[in-house]
Amino acid sequence: MRTSARNQFVGEVVDVKHGAVNDEILLRANDGLEIVAVITHGSAASLGLAAGKAAFALVKASSVIVMVDVADSQVSARNCFAGTVLAVTTGAVNSEVIITVAGGAQIAAIVTNESAQRLVLASGKTATAIFKASSVIIGVDD
Repeated sequence: MRTSARNQFVGEVVDVKHGAVNDEILLRANDGLEIVAVITHGSAASLGLAAGKAAFALVKASSVIVMVDVADSQVSARNCFAGTVLAVTTGAVNSEVIITVAGGAQIAAIVTNESAQRLVLASGKTATAIFKASSVIIGVDD
C-alpha cells in the first residue's frame, strides 16, 4: 500500500458497532495499537468490515494534535496515544513531530513552529498524539 498519509496502520478489525448512519470500527494494528474509526454504514458494508477482517487505517499527519501534560480522560477524541517524541523536523512554517507510542508504533503530526516551540517539543519529551475517530480512513486490500 502506498499513500500520502503519513500514518498507516495495518491490522485487523476487532469490532464493528453498527449504526443507522455511521459505524464505529475498532482496528487493532499489528503493533497492538487500537484505533477507533467512525465511517458511514454504507462504507463499512461495501468494505465487508467485520471482526477478524484484515484492514488498515490511515490518518493524515495534519489531523493529529499533539499535547503535553494531558491524560486521555481529559479530551473527547477517541484516539489518544501517549508516548515519547522521537524527532522534530522544523520547516519554514510547520514542524513534523514523530511520537513513538506503546508497541513501538510511530505517529507523525504536523504542527506550527509556534506550537512546537510553545510545547517545547524535542526528542525524548513525553507527548500525546490525538486524533478524532472521524479523521481515520479505513481500507481493505482486495
